[in-house]
Amino acid sequence: MQGVLKSGSKLFKPGQSYRQGETLLRLDSQEFQASMQAQKSSFVNQITALLRDLRLDFADSFPKWERYVNSIDVDSALPEFPKMDSEQERYFITGRNLQSSYYNIKNLEQRFAKYRVTAPFTGILTEATVTEGTLVRNGQKLGEFIATGSYELPVAVNKSYANLLQVGKSVDLKNLDDSKIYEGRIVRINGNIDQSSQTIIAYIAVSDSNLREGMYLEAQLNARSEENAVEINRNLLQANDQVFVVKDTILDLINVNPVYFSETKAVVKDIPNNTLLVSKTVPGAYAGMRVQIYKEAQSSQAQQLNN
Repeated sequence: MQGVLKSGSKLFKPGQSYRQGETLLRLDSQEFQASMQAQKSSFVNQITALLRDLRLDFADSFPKWERYVNSIDVDSALPEFPKMDSEQERYFITGRNLQSSYYNIKNLEQRFAKYRVTAPFTGILTEATVTEGTLVRNGQKLGEFIATGSYELPVAVNKSYANLLQVGKSVDLKNLDDSKIYEGRIVRINGNIDQSSQTIIAYIAVSDSNLREGMYLEAQLNARSEENAVEINRNLLQANDQVFVVKDTILDLINVNPVYFSETKAVVKDIPNNTLLVSKTVPGAYAGMRVQIYKEAQSSQAQQLNN
């Protein structure tokens, strides 16, 4: 629609919240409304001019049309068009273009309703490209309105895990500083594979009052389970798939079987039970190097201070 944006109960500004059904914006519709009222008045005159012929030729239908014309208010929505009682009455009414006039007015009423835009859901205005007094043109973008608390996160998953993705599967989401974990659920999976990246897009729905539009989240998809496996920092994995362990205060290298890699973590298998793994990189480490466990070192220092 086209018209001048009118001021409402709330300013049409970013950050303004609206309840469902509340008016977002209104356009000046006085000229269009006057034209629509003129059409309704002409429609009343059409029916009134036919009442005499209806009384003579369709006496049984005359009271129905008389009640209908009396129920029309040019300031209100047009009542539903009366049903025809016979084919002869249908031909008579259709030949006078009453139905055509009726549907033209109903079309105007639909257009008139678009001069007032209401909030389809409870949310917040994130962008406003017009202000009060601005001339709004057809097809012009007015702003962006979003629902808060419920979002969708698209994630790209390697095609090798396509058979492991399932709609309804639970997904853990966390922010970039690992201070908050959210629970999401896969709601849709794209059937196409991106040719450039060879990935599949899965859409995860998540709801939380602390979330905001545009926030970065990291998704942790449970692709498959591995028994008797350990997650370690990726930089602890040495060449030839080995890791450092401590045996009687001596460093040693053992072979492991890596089954998964992420950007910072690795999941490895074939580590014997009760093995002491090195949790941080040791500068210049080598097999046979004598070391002291950090907790034992702390305990020795505490005893010296007490003495």
